Amino acid sequence: MFLENTKKAGSIEVICGSMFSGKTEELIRRLKRARFANQKVEIYKPAIDVRYSDDQVVSHDSHSIPSTPIDSPASMLLLSSDVEVVGIDEAQFFDETIVEVVQKLADRGIRVIIAGLDMDFTGKPFGPMPALMAVAEDVQKVHAICVKCGSPANHSHRLAKSDKLVLLGEKDTYEPLCRHCFNAAEGR
Repeated sequence: MFLENTKKAGSIEVICGSMFSGKTEELIRRLKRARFANQKVEIYKPAIDVRYSDDQVVSHDSHSIPSTPIDSPASMLLLSSDVEVVGIDEAQFFDETIVEVVQKLADRGIRVIIAGLDMDFTGKPFGPMPALMAVAEDVQKVHAICVKCGSPANHSHRLAKSDKLVLLGEKDTYEPLCRHCFNAAEGR
């Protein structure tokens, strides 16, 4: 007689890249596939991200999926009982506690799928993203296309004049650039 192992292995997946690279689109695709397979899915986003919707994760090309806006990663531990998949968008806007939270979720047997910017507008690693990539079983870096030369872009060049680390924006505020064009734009 076969004894089936009923404990599921959790995992952490990170989708990272620049703005306009398809991170949120890929997150939505994976979450919709999980729902199609009748898995119980919960989706979270930072409450500060109200660019397209207060309670939806929305890609730049208007694909969307319902989500719960939260202020603190700890809320996910309370709101994610009896789920199989947790999706998190714009993870770079959360504090470092998100790393411990997603590990606890994965340890519970939950598949955690995270999307976020890997670098800020200055080209430096952004918030908790490097640590999330370090603890993940799978990391996928996606690229936009440089608006200047057409090469793969991995930088989010800020067009607006602001030194604030967090400045929510779209195509009027940011543009994707490759390394060469980013360095030229920054005068490097």
